[in-house]
Amino acid sequence: MPGTATLSDVTQELADTITAASVRKARELDLLMNVAVVDVGGNLKTFTRMDGAWLGSIDISIKKARTARLFDMGSGDLGPMAQPGQPLYHIEFSNGGLITFPGGLPLGDGGQTVGAVGVSGSTVDNDLAVAQAGAAAFDTAVAQ
Repeated sequence: MPGTATLSDVTQELADTITAASVRKARELDLLMNVAVVDVGGNLKTFTRMDGAWLGSIDISIKKARTARLFDMGSGDLGPMAQPGQPLYHIEFSNGGLITFPGGLPLGDGGQTVGAVGVSGSTVDNDLAVAQAGAAAFDTAVAQ
């Protein structure tokens, strides 16, 4: 819509909303997760580690979020392109380390990516479900 302002970055309030929704979903599924939200530049905006969540998943959740932001697509969408013989083989070694399996999702407003959420701590299907809850909360908050 002409003249409508769009969000240029994930605010702290939105990052907190995303994190809270992700944690709610994790609790609903009886999971212990790490949740990271990055801003438009791929910098960590907020992070939470649920009590008892795997320590090894801290870095993974952050890298999933950064991957989603840097490439403006779900982290898992890079996976097929990063396999041996494919055009992006070994891309996970670029940009200080990327993650090419599900759990990272870009956050957009008006067709522009303004940040991302990354979740790790369970299966990739569960990680994705929890990230989707955070992304949905972002979409709802931005639409209001």
